[in-house]
Amino acid sequence: MTTLIAFVVALGLLIAVHEYGHYRMAVACGVKVLRFSVGFGKPLLRWRKKGSPTEFVLGALPLGGYVRMLDEREAPVDASERHLAFNTQPLRSRALIVAAGPVANLLLAVALYSLVNWTGVEEPQPVIGSPVAGSVAAQAGLHGGEWVVQVGSDGDEPTDVRSFEDLRWRLTQAALEQQDLTLWVAREAGGNTRAVPLALSSLNVTEADASLFQRIGITAPWTPPVVGEVSPDGAAAAAGLRAGDLVRSIDGTPVADGQGLRTSIRAAVGPQGQAVMQQWTLERAGQTMELQVRPTPERLDEAWIGRIGAYIGGAPAMTTVRLGAIEGLVQGVVRTWEVSWLSLKMMGRMLIGEASVKNLSGPLTIADYAGKSASLGVTSYLLFLALISVSLGVLNLLPLPVLDGGHLMYYLWEGVTGRPVSEAWLERLQRGGVAILMALMAVALFNDVARLAG
Repeated sequence: MTTLIAFVVALGLLIAVHEYGHYRMAVACGVKVLRFSVGFGKPLLRWRKKGSPTEFVLGALPLGGYVRMLDEREAPVDASERHLAFNTQPLRSRALIVAAGPVANLLLAVALYSLVNWTGVEEPQPVIGSPVAGSVAAQAGLHGGEWVVQVGSDGDEPTDVRSFEDLRWRLTQAALEQQDLTLWVAREAGGNTRAVPLALSSLNVTEADASLFQRIGITAPWTPPVVGEVSPDGAAAAAGLRAGDLVRSIDGTPVADGQGLRTSIRAAVGPQGQAVMQQWTLERAGQTMELQVRPTPERLDEAWIGRIGAYIGGAPAMTTVRLGAIEGLVQGVVRTWEVSWLSLKMMGRMLIGEASVKNLSGPLTIADYAGKSASLGVTSYLLFLALISVSLGVLNLLPLPVLDGGHLMYYLWEGVTGRPVSEAWLERLQRGGVAILMALMAVALFNDVARLAG
């Protein structure tokens, strides 16, 4: 139920903002708006402000919306109101009205990102866990426990890293743009820093999936190597492990953090899936203990891994990221621009075959993320709304005939040639646009089903 409510609220809000952008700009340009509708189908609610020509409608099917304006191409217009019709407006006004919808979504994203920046959010400190063996981070000489102070790429001025999530975003950007990234790290907060270059361009990344951070090697913030909640029927319970046990070493090898502990457990399986006994040295209530633990083999994709039936790793140290009024707004604009530009680049790379179409997500994935983000709290849900609002704004600016960007493409042609696109070409382009959009929706829905089934 949470997922459904979160999805409907998100969809309704983003559509309402998009259509309100069209509506407000139409009114500002002197166009008569007949109906403002959020949703399709049978009207659930309808009302009209006193003295306003616009009917406001809430439809039963919240999968879209529209703004119906006075237009001679749709119905006869009285001569006395012809100057209020959309089609009689100058080119600049028509372009502004069409562009206002996507722009409203981008402005909403700025507002949401800024709101999160102003109110503050609890995020893990930028202290990295043990890197994955053989990864870019491991090859660069990172060991885990380093505090990432700044990052920079391609000769740009390094910028401060406020949290681990901030670091993940910078790593994702650099990897997808195939740029190398330099980390300035210290052993502790306020300590002396050293530069660590990460050769992310060597990864040749085509999509931001779960394996990306495995290849980079920085998968999680540093956490203490403690045992959390223990399942009563797992290998941990059978070995006598308890919640709160602090693991010092396994088979004589020191355990640096929670990530290192997880790696050791996963590796405790032979090539044919046979279990391997491990000797654990741990601390419990101030006493040192020795326990023998035999992880349970489990098949994952094409490999065997070990599981012990317990939560591994304590909670990471947190920091409150809160910005001032101006800085928070500036960072809201910057994040909206970064997400927009990254989205456009990924779409372009998918178009030329350099990125996988698996990056496309449809309504099922969006609904799933809506529910998960809402369950994590208001801040996570606001960040989810901002991301989807950017995606909606960017998508509608694409030059597809059925989208706002397609209409802007028509107006560009009209501005350059001095004449509008002919009716015959409008019909052809409209059909082509619908076919492309339907194909994209089919691919996105297939990806949704594949993700949820997997």
